[in-house]
Amino acid sequence: MEPTPNKQVIFLKTLDIGYPVVGEHIAVQESSIDLNAPIEQDEFILKTLTISIDPFIRNPMKTPSTKKSAAPIAYYSIGSPIYGFTASRVIRSRNTKFNEGDIVTGVTYLEEYTLISPKTNPFASWLTVRNEIKESGFPLSYHLSVMGMPGFTAHAGLFEIGKPKKGETLFVSAASGAVGQLVGQIAKLQGLYTIGSAGTDEKVAYLKEIGFDAAFNYKTTPDIAEKLAELAPQGIDIYFDNVGGEILEAALESANRFARFICCGMISIYNTENQVGIRNVFQIVGKHITMEGFMVQDYGHLEGAFIKEMKQWLNEGKIKYRETIVEGFDQTAQAILDVQYGKNFGKQLVKVADF
Repeated sequence: MEPTPNKQVIFLKTLDIGYPVVGEHIAVQESSIDLNAPIEQDEFILKTLTISIDPFIRNPMKTPSTKKSAAPIAYYSIGSPIYGFTASRVIRSRNTKFNEGDIVTGVTYLEEYTLISPKTNPFASWLTVRNEIKESGFPLSYHLSVMGMPGFTAHAGLFEIGKPKKGETLFVSAASGAVGQLVGQIAKLQGLYTIGSAGTDEKVAYLKEIGFDAAFNYKTTPDIAEKLAELAPQGIDIYFDNVGGEILEAALESANRFARFICCGMISIYNTENQVGIRNVFQIVGKHITMEGFMVQDYGHLEGAFIKEMKQWLNEGKIKYRETIVEGFDQTAQAILDVQYGKNFGKQLVKVADF
């Protein structure tokens, strides 16, 4: 039989500063795969159904660094596919843990079909069988968004680091994004006063629609520290940071004593040459602020409890969630750029195929 066409998002060129360009740094290219060729023991083949487009996809495009890092990056290889979170279906298997027809979520290379070999694939251990998805009653996309990595990130970061208490004030940046919109809603369920920032008036309106007590457009706000002082006159107890830069600096000004800063992402510096410094870092000392970064994988043992709780909230109508979904694998590269420019509204996904 003829090999099957297999489109891939290929990494073409490293990029340390600036925004990636489709056709120069990444591109969708067509390869092929023989789906009937013999596979070795423990190997299996996945057909990609949905791709999660996350901000972190940008970082491995940089020139590999030899500097010691607390969170090492698996840099992309020029001429090879990039990677990201996906939902897939097993179409062939010689692995007892992954059977034909299983729905699998986790990190894979971004391609229509992918051969998983536990011996050589660095992401094999990150894959999980999620057959409950078939009968969940929720769209497949939800299992990569509100009930997937972004939702778990919001839940784990808020509870494990933020340790929210009823009556406290929370501020979240990029609040209409995949993680931020959930942080605010979960905090409201715990009795917190919530403030969010976003980059358009439409996104600000959405934040108020889903229950944020206050929200503002950071792009049209001349003085963010002044705005936070206005919206949170009693100060901020928890800051969930998805942006970094000047918004992080402003949050330090408004922080109360013993405030908790949850450092989840810093998209404001992913593509810029002149990174904004934190000029008031002494606030951490004087106010006894706790600032902690995290990777959601650190809390993997809590994922089951999170899914159960989120499912209940969704069924009860206590959580609303917005996604931006484009259809067709060809749209993947452009979707990656759209997230970097903030053009997406809510969680960005690419639908590749049906169940």
